[in-house]
Amino acid sequence: MSLNRNFENGLVSVIIPVYNAERFLKQSIESVINQTYKKVEIIIIDDCSKDSTPLIIKHYSELYNNISYYRQVNNQGVAVARNIGLDLACGQYVAFLDSDDIWEPIKIEKQILLMESKRASISYTAIVMIDEQGNVIRKKRNVINKLDYNILLKNTVIATSSVIVDRNFHGVFHMPMLRSGQDYATWLFLLRGGAVAYGINEGLVKYRITKGSLSSNKLKSIKQVWSVQVYQEKVNIIKAYYNTFWFILNALRKYLIK
Repeated sequence: MSLNRNFENGLVSVIIPVYNAERFLKQSIESVINQTYKKVEIIIIDDCSKDSTPLIIKHYSELYNNISYYRQVNNQGVAVARNIGLDLACGQYVAFLDSDDIWEPIKIEKQILLMESKRASISYTAIVMIDEQGNVIRKKRNVINKLDYNILLKNTVIATSSVIVDRNFHGVFHMPMLRSGQDYATWLFLLRGGAVAYGINEGLVKYRITKGSLSSNKLKSIKQVWSVQVYQEKVNIIKAYYNTFWFILNALRKYLIK
């Protein structure tokens, strides 16, 4: 495995980390295959699944020549899986999709058009929350049309499965090796130098909530935000508490106000 430093212009590399993902993986893969934007490669990193996930991936990789499959020897977590995907990716653009989420067919096309028109290096979209059966449980979670580093410190508005990053601007990057919050830390790192991320306030991602995930992650998310800011971004502790306070207020607006 080698680092790809000469990126193929216009190509979107979609990185899907998977672990025991047999229940929803087909829907996720097909949502990429069905994109209106066709210059896409799909890189699936299997973090040593023990269910039928490998068979599902094998089936799709035999049907479509733009699907690459890499299987970990040992389970090492989502940060390692995404970083392997980043190393294998050939595209100018990299996008991230969790194995239980679903994209609307127009997602990539709309984001690339926005990024080209704004000369933006990062884009993201609003999400719609669905349950395990695919039913909508919370309508579109609104996003602002652009944000910078300082806004992101107070509002984790970027959903990982909605992100596209232009590596012609940012170059080779990896997610930090954190147990959790590595995606938030990555967006802060990419925006730290003054870049601006642009949002599309359309629910182009169906974000799946599995049993217990919403309630169990609330306190964890608060701790992640504070920890990433203090230990990764070296934000002053008092300022980190202030930012976290605003994160809580913004989270209440997003999750509790329908």
